Amino acid sequence: MNGMMISSYLSLIISSILIIFALIFNPAVWIVYGIAIVFIPLFILSLGLITMAKSNKEEQEERKEEPFIGY
Repeated sequence: MNGMMISSYLSLIISSILIIFALIFNPAVWIVYGIAIVFIPLFILSLGLITMAKSNKEEQEERKEEPFIGY
């Protein structure tokens, strides 16, 4: 696994735990707002990064032959 996959899975796990914590334990309102503002977008971002980091065998060969140079 490369660094992007590890950090994406780590942020996904942390944000999931904190979102579930806010739903179950009913902390103070400002803590719920903080979790909602920071960790819900982080959850969505980590899902996108995990999806982008996965590739099939054809894409892996293309990435080795021709690196991404942007649009």
